[in-house]
Amino acid sequence: MRFYTGQHEHYCGVDLHARTIYVCILNRKGETVLHRNMPSNPDRFLDAILPFSDDLVVGAECMFTWYWLADLCQEAEIPFVLGHALYMKAVHGGKAKNDRIDSAKIAALLKGGTFPMAYVYPREWRSTRDLLRRRLHFVRKRGELVAHIQNTYHQYNLKAPSAKLRYRANRSGAAEAFSDDSAQKNIAVDLAVADRLDRVIRDLEYFLTRRAKVHDPDTFHRLRSIPGVGKILAMTLLYEIHDIERFPRVQDFASYARLVKCAHESAGKRSGTGGAKIGNAHLRWAFGEAVVLMLRENDEIKKRRQRLERKHGKGKSLSILAHRLGRAVYFMLKRKRVFQMERFLAG
Repeated sequence: MRFYTGQHEHYCGVDLHARTIYVCILNRKGETVLHRNMPSNPDRFLDAILPFSDDLVVGAECMFTWYWLADLCQEAEIPFVLGHALYMKAVHGGKAKNDRIDSAKIAALLKGGTFPMAYVYPREWRSTRDLLRRRLHFVRKRGELVAHIQNTYHQYNLKAPSAKLRYRANRSGAAEAFSDDSAQKNIAVDLAVADRLDRVIRDLEYFLTRRAKVHDPDTFHRLRSIPGVGKILAMTLLYEIHDIERFPRVQDFASYARLVKCAHESAGKRSGTGGAKIGNAHLRWAFGEAVVLMLRENDEIKKRRQRLERKHGKGKSLSILAHRLGRAVYFMLKRKRVFQMERFLAG
């Protein structure tokens, strides 16, 4: 956990909402000089903070509406700090909670040096990262449609198609296997939506690949040197990591990618683990998927996995390999080198 410890004359805490924001500004002595509710309007916000803008820092909790405020502060050359939502216990754990109290607490955390920081993703890459995540949403929807078709086959005690229905070429005749007209229509509707999603996903992947080659082609091709990592996994790693220099240690990167469990200890006694939902779920998925694909291509990794499985079990053996791959990717990007299988197996 990283805290913002910068010193300023004024500290502005903003409680963000879609249509309104509550602004609280404290001076260096901790006195409230502004406490006001206002519409989520950039001009109104700049007018309100103008008397204190000489030495001001703005802080807000990470939620879905923070983009415009971060960009506005960047244009106005005002320091902006994004608060990690899961770490801001002071805001969520109070006896009384409302927008006025929350904005004051955010300002107080900023002033006291206990404001937990989240990464302010740069504006230039932000929309492409969001589009890549949206592609994953469509892929999962297509998977739900295929699963529904297979379940319908089981409902009517019919043998499901042996070929994978996620491929368009294998879907012909899937609806005709049912004698009931309504059941046929049920499958036909699923197939029609899946066909449309195929075209949408294909166009998205083509657009995203072009964007990745513009944003950082060297890192994109460097990530593709990992066996089993194709365009989608390489783009996921590229856009979810963005800048490897924001992780001072490999342990910080492994924690952010959810590749390690965090122990809870007190008085020398361990009471379990926690923080499983703190980190980047997309990176955890990418590393887990990459390990499974690597196992298909390399016999040495299969042997290593078998030894780990005998000692730790099937699930944990994959987690260990994913952790090792995460460390390898960290040093690849730090040293700007391609993946080396010999070093990976010797680790």
